[in-house]
Amino acid sequence: MNATKNKTALDVLRKDDRIVIAGAGGFIAGALTRYFHDQGFTRIRAVDRKPLPHWYQRVPGVECLSMDLSEKDNCIRAVEGAVEVFNLAADMGGMGFIERFRVECLRSILVNTHLLEAAYRAGAARYFFSSSACAYNVTLQQDPHVRALKESDAYPAMAERGYGWEKLMSEMFCQEYTAERGLETHIARFHNVYGPLGTWDGGREKAPAAICRKVIEAKESGKHEIVIWGDGTQTRSFMYIDDCVKGIDLIMHCDRLTATPINLGSGELLSINELVDMAEEIGGVTLKRKYDPTAPRGVAGRNSDNTFIRQVLDWEPATPFGDGLRKTYAWIEAQFQDRKAGRPTVREVY
Repeated sequence: MNATKNKTALDVLRKDDRIVIAGAGGFIAGALTRYFHDQGFTRIRAVDRKPLPHWYQRVPGVECLSMDLSEKDNCIRAVEGAVEVFNLAADMGGMGFIERFRVECLRSILVNTHLLEAAYRAGAARYFFSSSACAYNVTLQQDPHVRALKESDAYPAMAERGYGWEKLMSEMFCQEYTAERGLETHIARFHNVYGPLGTWDGGREKAPAAICRKVIEAKESGKHEIVIWGDGTQTRSFMYIDDCVKGIDLIMHCDRLTATPINLGSGELLSINELVDMAEEIGGVTLKRKYDPTAPRGVAGRNSDNTFIRQVLDWEPATPFGDGLRKTYAWIEAQFQDRKAGRPTVREVY
């Protein structure tokens, strides 16, 4: 067990230290931007390639830059004066996107390559890289009753094609910058993050958001049926967004986790069929299920072994999935009604 108090940004940074967050127009990094802003940090620079009106969140008092960080010069500009750099920028989405657009996923390595070098040259004290459970060996994930994946299961390497290989290679970049150049890097392997203000339609959404939207659509249309990708037996663990941003803060500021990949995910495993059961219960409806075996389904099973994070931090993501799903469903339902009424569906939060 961890005998000492976990450190966070509040313990190691001044309130006017420059924090740079890449990918801040997206779901997780947008939530991270708000998290640090709400703690009183005054010099946050948020960067994303999306035009500002398309950002999921824009936080008051935060410097927001629309730049493509796959370009070297943009990375140099982004990290000017940075004390800490959080790289959550990547071209990614749910399994449908990951399986269909592998080249786009692989090209995200340009962001990490240029941003890591720029952070090092700018003299940043710490660098965070958001990796993924897709970096794990897929041969260990071929049964829905899969054992939870521990950090060492990334090797021998057989990552998810495209997205997973980019993450694994970028992890190695971070580790070598620490070993050879002395830049303190931190690496978290995310396991299926979900929650309000996340992608909920358009092809990039994760399973919880997709299922919530489908249940809402089925209720609204009166056609009480739902199409499920695969056979519904595939299993996953899902981490609520609040747990994710707290975990990022703890991992970034833990000396024991320098250049050390660690799982950041819930250990609560459930099947896609069980996810549908819960969404139906929240929506107060029972739907006829149609299964599409030709649709992208990913690995048969994936869960997070949290032994290491409990050992080092005496903490792990703990929001029960049912609680998080209720909040997510309510937010998506509000978005759905906004669309129906002709209002914007991706809200700028001020």
